[in-house]
Amino acid sequence: MARLIDASAAGAPRGARRFALLRTIAHYLRPYRVQFALAIAQVLLISACELLKPWPLKLIVDDVVGGKAVAVPGMGILAGRPLLAAVCLGLVLLYALLAVVSVVNNGTTIAIGQGMVNDFRLDLYQHLQRLSLRFHSGREVGDLLYRVTADTFAIQTLSMNGVFPIITSTTMFVGMVAVMLRMDWQLTLVALAVCPLIFFGISRMGRRISAVATDARQKESHLYSITQRGIAAIRVIQAFTTEEEEARRFATSSDESLRANLRLYILQTVYASVINVVVAGGTALVLWVGTTHVLAGTLTIGEVLVFTTYLASLYAPINSVSQTIGMVQGAAAGARRVLEILETTPDLRDGRLAIDPTGLRGELRFEHVAFEYVSGRPVLHDVDATARPGEVLAIVGPTGVGKTTLVSLVGRFYDPVAGRVLLDGIDLREYRLRDLRSRIAMVLQPALVFPTTLRENIAYGSPFATDEEVARAARLAQLDGFVARLPQGLATAIGEQGATVSEGERQRITIARAILRDAPILILDEPTSALDAETEALIIAALRELMDGRTTFVIAHRLSTIRHADQILVLRDGTIAERGTFDALVDRGGTFTRLYEAQFGKQAKRGAAV
Repeated sequence: MARLIDASAAGAPRGARRFALLRTIAHYLRPYRVQFALAIAQVLLISACELLKPWPLKLIVDDVVGGKAVAVPGMGILAGRPLLAAVCLGLVLLYALLAVVSVVNNGTTIAIGQGMVNDFRLDLYQHLQRLSLRFHSGREVGDLLYRVTADTFAIQTLSMNGVFPIITSTTMFVGMVAVMLRMDWQLTLVALAVCPLIFFGISRMGRRISAVATDARQKESHLYSITQRGIAAIRVIQAFTTEEEEARRFATSSDESLRANLRLYILQTVYASVINVVVAGGTALVLWVGTTHVLAGTLTIGEVLVFTTYLASLYAPINSVSQTIGMVQGAAAGARRVLEILETTPDLRDGRLAIDPTGLRGELRFEHVAFEYVSGRPVLHDVDATARPGEVLAIVGPTGVGKTTLVSLVGRFYDPVAGRVLLDGIDLREYRLRDLRSRIAMVLQPALVFPTTLRENIAYGSPFATDEEVARAARLAQLDGFVARLPQGLATAIGEQGATVSEGERQRITIARAILRDAPILILDEPTSALDAETEALIIAALRELMDGRTTFVIAHRLSTIRHADQILVLRDGTIAERGTFDALVDRGGTFTRLYEAQFGKQAKRGAAV
C-alpha cells in the first residue's frame, strides 16, 4: 500500500495528524463509496423522519382539539375524528418508516465498517510480511498481533462512530435550527447559547482523553505480548519452575492495563457529566424563556410542544458527539499504531528483474560482503567466496560466528551493508524478491512446522504438488516409517508448534518440504542436528540426491554432513579464515583441524567422518 500519511509520528502537529487520519479514512472508504452514498441518503431520510416526529402532536393539540379543519394531501379537508384518525395513522406510518430505514442503515454502515476493517487489516498483515527480519527481530510478537487483531478495528470506529454520527448530528442540527428560527428566533438563539461551551469542552477534554487512550492501548498491547510469550514458552517455564514469577509479571501488566482503562473510563464519565450539566443549564434557560413567550401569547401550545421536543433533539446530537468522543479518540490512538507500522518503509527494496528459470545457472558470488545488525558492531566483514553452479559449499565455525547470517543474505532476508551478493553475475538486489526466493529451497533452524496436516506441512510452498510427489518427498526424508504409524497417514494433523512430533521428526518434515520444493538453489542450516546417527546416514544419502545439480549451501556443526562438499568455508571473527576441501583442511592443522579432532579425536582417520 502506498504511503497514506507523512504525519503519523507522535511528534507531528496535532492538526497534521488529524488530517492524516481523515485522509486514511477516505482512502479505505473509497471502495465503498456507492454504499456510503446510499447510507448518506438513508441518514437524510432518517433525519427528515426525526424532524416530522413532533408535528402529529402539534396537529392534535392545535387543530383536532381546537376544532380546526386541515387540508390533508390525498384526503381532502378533514376535521374532528377523521382528522384525528388521519394524524394517528400518519404517526404510525412515520415510525414504521423510521424503523425500517434505521434497520437498513445499520446493516449498510456495519457492512461498510467491516469491509474497511478487513482491508485495513489485510494491508497491515501484507506489509508486515514485506518487512525484513531486521524489523521483526526488534518487535514483540504480541504487540504486532494486537495491532493486527485489535487496533485495526479503529478504522470502523472512526468511520461508523465518527463520520456517520457527525453527518447525522449536523443534518439534524441544521434542520431543527431552521424550523425553530421560523417559530421563535429569540428562543432559538437562547437554545444555541450553550453550544460554544459544549464545543469548548470537547476541544479541551478531547486532548486529555486522546493521551490517556493511547496509554491504555499501549498497556493492553504489552499485556498481550506477555500473554503470548508466556504461552509460547510454557515448556521452559515449567522446566525451570518459574510459574510464580511469570504469574507476577502477568498480574503486574494486567493491573497496569486495567488501571489505564479505568483512568480512561473515569475521564470519559467526567467529560460526559460536565457536558450533561451544561446541556441541563441550557434546557432550563430555554424552558424559562419559552414559558414566558407562551404566557405572552407569542407561541401556541402545539408550537411549544414542537419546540421543546426539538430542544431535546437539538442538544442530543451535540451530546452524542461528546459521549462518543472518548471512544473516537481511543480509536484514533489505535489507528495511529497501525499507521506507524504501515509507514515503516521496507528496508529491502524490491528489484525489477524477473528470473528466467530456464536460463538460471545458479552461480553465487560474495564480493567483499559486510553485515551488521547493530551499527558499529559488524557480524561479517570482507567476505569473498564463490559457489559455482551445482557446487556444494559448506560453512563451518564456532557458534555465533555468522554462518546463518551469511546464507540469509542469499535469500535476501537481509542486505549487506557493504559489498554485494551476485547470482549469475547480477546483484541480488536487482531481482524481484518473490522470483529470487521461489528459486531457493531451505531447511532452516529451528525446524518450523504448522498446526495443519502432515501433507500440508510438507507441501507448504508447493501447493500444487500431487499426493505421489508429497509421498516421495516424505520417503526421501525418511518419514515413511513415521507416516505408517500415524492414524490417518499424511492426513494426520500436527499440534501447535509441532507439539505432537519429536524434534527429529520436525526436522525431517522440513527436509521433505525442501525436497518437494525442487529449487535450483538449496540452503541447509544444520539439516541433521536433531537426528540419531542411523537416521542421519540415511538422510545424508537422500540429501546427496537432492544436492545433485543444485547450488547448495550447508551450515554444519556435525562435520559428517559435509564430507563430500566441493568447498568448505571456515568462518572466524566474522570473516573467512580457511577454505578448501574436507581432506585438505584436515591436513592443514588450523581451525578446521581442531573442530575435526574435537568431534572424532586426534587419532581418528579422515575416513571416520564418512
